Amino acid sequence: QGYSSAASDVYKRQSMDKLEKIGFTALLSALFAWLGVVAVPFLLLVLLQVIDYGTGLAAAKYRSEKISSYKSFRGIVKKICMWLLVVVGGVMDWLVTYAANNIGIQLEVSFVCAIVVCAWLMCNEIISVLENMIDIGVKLPPFLMKLAKRIRGHIEKKADTEKEDNDGNNV
Repeated sequence: QGYSSAASDVYKRQSMDKLEKIGFTALLSALFAWLGVVAVPFLLLVLLQVIDYGTGLAAAKYRSEKISSYKSFRGIVKKICMWLLVVVGGVMDWLVTYAANNIGIQLEVSFVCAIVVCAWLMCNEIISVLENMIDIGVKLPPFLMKLAKRIRGHIEKKADTEKEDNDGNNV
């Protein structure tokens, strides 16, 4: 009796493991399908945020900063709000596409704003990770920080929608 009960428990656990794997795979598939072309930049953003959070915790010791649950919670909320910025970019993309379709213009691109927001946020996360590493004492290749800041600057410049006259005034 004890053997069959143990075997039954193992079988039930294996079945649950399979269901969890199927559920996780289905959830990831649905997420990738929903995010479309934004999926890879968004997942890279999340990865960079995890790295930034970890290096930030490590760097706090070298900066003689106290780690508190309040500061940690605030940092996590800030990261989640960054995800919401990508969502806002996606909504703006949808609005532009919707408006264009209603006046008879077919747009061939999608999620431009969301991807630009993602790229800008990724640059900020990379810069933050590099700053944390400097504080920890890691010697960086001299070009790395400059390159990250330059890419962020190019994104800002290309995404700037305001026109200026020769005197630098908004037109």
